[in-house]
Amino acid sequence: VELAESGGGLAQAGGSLTLSCAASGDFISIEKMKWHRQPPGQQRELVASILPNGTATYADSVKGRFTISRDNAKNAVYLQMNSLKPEDTAVYYCYVQELAVERSGTWLWDHWGQGTQVTVGT
Repeated sequence: VELAESGGGLAQAGGSLTLSCAASGDFISIEKMKWHRQPPGQQRELVASILPNGTATYADSVKGRFTISRDNAKNAVYLQMNSLKPEDTAVYYCYVQELAVERSGTWLWDHWGQGTQVTVGT
């Protein structure tokens, strides 16, 4: 599975950005999809998660401002970020969970995108 992220960049406080992440390759299905972020000098943290049925969960810090969505036909996940704050500045990473059926059994594999920088100015 290869992940291609796009949509990062510079925004002003109160502005909006949309991140996209598309999975490609030879796989059976994508299960859970997530966005994580790593602010400067801090550890990576979960931002939002979405199941194949569309059920989404969010970190308290982004509830009401960010919306995660997915297009199962395109194996893509999106993060609409509104009302951006300087503290949203971070490298944002896409994550997908691949369902693999192999001779040895059924497995769930983790895949990460390369990260995209989001910088929010004051």
